[in-house]
Amino acid sequence: MSEQGKQVARVTALVAGGAVIGAGIGLLFAPQTGAETRRDIGRYARKTQIQATRLGRTIQTGVKEVVERGKVLVRKPEQQPRIEAA
Repeated sequence: MSEQGKQVARVTALVAGGAVIGAGIGLLFAPQTGAETRRDIGRYARKTQIQATRLGRTIQTGVKEVVERGKVLVRKPEQQPRIEAA
C-alpha cells in the first residue's frame, strides 16, 4: 500500500472511531428515553406537516389571484376597450 493510501486509511479509521465514540457518549448522556424522543419527533413532524399545509394553501391562493389578475390584463383584442381620439 502506498504512503498516501495508508494516510487515507488512518484518517478514515479516526473519523469512524470518533463517530462511534460520539454516538456512545450521546447515548450515555441522552436527556430522555427513546420512547420520549420518538414521541417528540412525532409531535414535531405533525406540527411541521400542518405548517407546510397552511403554507401550501397560502401559496395556492396567491397564485390563483395572480392568474386572475393576469387574465384581466391579457384580454383578447375584441374585448379590450378602445381609446379613440377626441
